[in-house]
Amino acid sequence: MRPASAIAAPVGSDDAADLIDGPPVPAAVLVPLVLGPVPGVLLTKRTAHLAQHAGQVSFPGGRIDPGDASPEAAALREAQEEIGLDPSQVELAGRLGEYVTGTGYAITPVLGLLPVGQGLESLALLPSPAEVDAVFELPMTVLLDPDAPQRRRVHFRGRWREFWVWPHPEHYIWGATAGILVQLATLLRGS
Repeated sequence: MRPASAIAAPVGSDDAADLIDGPPVPAAVLVPLVLGPVPGVLLTKRTAHLAQHAGQVSFPGGRIDPGDASPEAAALREAQEEIGLDPSQVELAGRLGEYVTGTGYAITPVLGLLPVGQGLESLALLPSPAEVDAVFELPMTVLLDPDAPQRRRVHFRGRWREFWVWPHPEHYIWGATAGILVQLATLLRGS
């Protein structure tokens, strides 16, 4: 695994730090790169009945528990719980910059390379029906398109706020997930 210092990416934010009371909660997500016949990034759609972020597109991940040795351990644990991804199938490749959300989380995005030559269908994933409605892939061609991500503005709690949106034909990708995708695309494009 490359150390976190080997990857330099901008720190992100939801432009909503003023919405947070107290320090943000440490969290980690796995950013799984699919290196199959059609390379891409694995994403999930959360079930509609969850208390937080219901129905939203996200990376597998969540809070860093006291028993987690590192953000990497938390990201791998959460990916196994949410989508049945065997941690032995993931080659850790470093971290992107921390992303602070308006809902009070400080997310560490952990890059993970999935087995070369295998697409989503050959990974034998078992999504948790309690947490995950769908697992899908954002193709690398879309990820690397510099015109794909868009900034949106909304008036919320007394001021205009900005957030990222990433186009997808079937899913609305926005907020922290879109912001982390922007970091990843910037890193991969070298710009």
